[in-house]
Amino acid sequence: MSEIDFSQKTVELLKEILKWVKFLGWKSAKEVLLDTLKDDISKLVYHYSDGSTSRDIAKKLPISHMTVTVYWKKWAKIGIVEPFKVKGGGQRYKKIFDLEEFGIETPEIKESTNTSKGMKG
Repeated sequence: MSEIDFSQKTVELLKEILKWVKFLGWKSAKEVLLDTLKDDISKLVYHYSDGSTSRDIAKKLPISHMTVTVYWKKWAKIGIVEPFKVKGGGQRYKKIFDLEEFGIETPEIKESTNTSKGMKG
């Protein structure tokens, strides 16, 4: 067997393994997401957790950037976001899953008349 044939077989096997791992983990992942993201704000914070800053996410929602980081730290412990380092020594987070893949709708952003951006969730 040539090296190219071996590489192609390896890729095919890895794709097959990935298909089954996704299938086996889908229900568990959905349950964790539903148990963790219980309200619209947490769903929206998760949805926007794409490497954006906590301040950028907080500007879109009626919460503080500190609330965003509290969510991120909690979610990193259960494995639904991944932390990564950024220039300047900071840390951001990126969601592992897209909610839509699990049939979880992303809520509409509600306009808030509340100018206070205190802790929620």
